[in-house]
Amino acid sequence: MVDPVALTTIAGACRDRESLCFHYESRDGTATRRVVEPHKLVNLGRRWYLVAWDCDRRDWRTFRVDRLRRAMAAGARFEPRHAPGVDAAAYVAANLSGAVWRYHARVTLHAPAAEVRGRPDLWGQVEALDERSCEYRTSDDSLDWLAMRIGMLGVAFVVHEPPELVERFGVLAARFGAATAATGADRRRRT
Repeated sequence: MVDPVALTTIAGACRDRESLCFHYESRDGTATRRVVEPHKLVNLGRRWYLVAWDCDRRDWRTFRVDRLRRAMAAGARFEPRHAPGVDAAAYVAANLSGAVWRYHARVTLHAPAAEVRGRPDLWGQVEALDERSCEYRTSDDSLDWLAMRIGMLGVAFVVHEPPELVERFGVLAARFGAATAATGADRRRRT
């Protein structure tokens, strides 16, 4: 979950071209302190990312905002650098597509590939199987995020791998089914 105060602080630093310092926890749990020249906030795949010039590493970096702690303006202004790529969102997506994720999903979607590719929240690769279905490959460190991403596409699907994701969908189906049954029982009691 992203702290709205941190998001406001980061957005203000991007707007004002003011250096930003924060504590950051990487995917593997390593904690570091960063000083950056913030370029742009990007919302992608239901997450916020910061594209920034990392002053210590002397290179462009992408930071997941929910992993930032104690973000504050550092007080130093900077001249904007030539940003990587034309589009910050495309830069973030390219960085994420090259990441090594714990779980890799392979799913058959019962929808035409062209229809699925047109979705703005698509995160992964789509290949047509025939005119009515396609294969979707996506990855993440969280089985819950994978399940949400696939489910939010709004089409029928079959999960082929990984087996942990198939099991996770079973757990989620039972949980959602129980929520639906409880809601139906509450409605019947009220009538």
